Amino acid sequence: MGSAERPVRECLLDAAAALLVERGYRAVRMQDVAAAAGVSRQTVYNEFGDKWGLAQAVVVRDNDRYLDGIDQVLSEHEDLYSAVVAAVLFTLEMSADDQLKKAVLTGADGDDMLPLLTTRAEPVLFTASSRLAEHALRQWPGVDRDALVEIADAAVRLTMSHIMLPSGPPEQVAHFVARMVTSYIGAYGKTDGPAEDRAVRS
Repeated sequence: MGSAERPVRECLLDAAAALLVERGYRAVRMQDVAAAAGVSRQTVYNEFGDKWGLAQAVVVRDNDRYLDGIDQVLSEHEDLYSAVVAAVLFTLEMSADDQLKKAVLTGADGDDMLPLLTTRAEPVLFTASSRLAEHALRQWPGVDRDALVEIADAAVRLTMSHIMLPSGPPEQVAHFVARMVTSYIGAYGKTDGPAEDRAVRS
């Protein structure tokens, strides 16, 4: 049941996440989530509309938690190259142990939820790209905004593709993404002032 410390929505998302990992998307009913959270089934429908809306909210919250971690990782590095390497490594390594992502990607009925990370992943991708770009612009204000927004979106999509279909060791992927980002910024993103020296590593 929700409380001042834990709102009803958070209780429902916790319950849904646990059930999705345990049972898979097809086997989870809205009534199951309601019972686990100690609320009525109608409360679940009022919050999320339907089961797909609930699953989407679970994945978006999971993504937001990743982004909180990435914000911290980015803040620990002064140059853009090292920051991108660390952020990609953080994402790939955390995803490898994420039971929810495993349920989405490899569960018995994973195909039911897979669009949340692929064809219907725009809420996740947009939020991730926007947050990362805004953080980077605050930390490296000399980088061209348009170039950074473009390459942040590409970097997020590329990293997600490696989560779903790994093509090499995480360190190799992280350095590849970092080279892509800094090369693009160096070619198309104008910088000014002292931020240039620490924004792009050749």
